[in-house]
Amino acid sequence: MSEQNPFYAAWTEQGHTICLGHWEVSYQGKAMTLPRERQQEEMGTFGIFSYLYPDDPEFAEGLEEEDWILENMEWVSTLFELNQIPLDPQYLRWFYQALNREDWRCGSCGGCI
Repeated sequence: MSEQNPFYAAWTEQGHTICLGHWEVSYQGKAMTLPRERQQEEMGTFGIFSYLYPDDPEFAEGLEEEDWILENMEWVSTLFELNQIPLDPQYLRWFYQALNREDWRCGSCGGCI
C-alpha cells in the first residue's frame, strides 16, 4: 500500500493567461511560501509542454525527478527546513511530483503564438 503525496501544488492560471499565475503549494494542508524567485516561474520539471504537439516526445524538456532534485536541492532543503518537512528522498520525490503535475512553460498555452 503506497502512501499519498502530502504535498499539493497548483498553478493559479490556466488557458491563455497561464503566464500570469503563481504557485500555491502546501504540505499536509499547510500553505508553504516558495522563495520569491520561484513563486511566479515555471519549475523546470520534465514534460511535454508543446501546445501544438502535446504528445510528441521530441518536444519534451526539463529535468527528470532525480536530476531536478539535485539541481534544486539548495532552495528545496531550506524550504523543507522552514516548514519542518523531513529531508528524506521520498518527500523530495513527492514534492517534485506535485510540482510536475502543474508545471508549465511559456507558450505551452498557445496564447502568445
